[in-house]
Amino acid sequence: MKRKIQLIMLILPLSMLFINCSSVRKNNSGYVDIKKISYSSDIKPLIENSCTPCHIPPQGKKEAFDSYEHVKENIDAIISRVRLPQDDRKFMPPVNKKPPLTDAQVAVLIEWQQQNMPE
Repeated sequence: MKRKIQLIMLILPLSMLFINCSSVRKNNSGYVDIKKISYSSDIKPLIENSCTPCHIPPQGKKEAFDSYEHVKENIDAIISRVRLPQDDRKFMPPVNKKPPLTDAQVAVLIEWQQQNMPE
């Protein structure tokens, strides 16, 4: 019983440390800085890596993701499709073509959308 209490007393502070860790940081004024995500530095490389050659250049009936405007117009569909289960036929990118986006990459897309998709 004493060991369990010691273990809990060790795990509790560590878990609080991990909960409070994040990519958000405070600047000297005390305000929280959230990393600004931009199309050119964050989204374009992700799209180029994960969506070629089917969407860049557009092949056949595929939506073009070859510009800021095209990605911005299709961001809801992009996020929706990359979040589907991999066995769903609408999942993107197709399993046999490219590896799926990581949770961090999907989070970048979502955050960019929430930041009103800066160029």
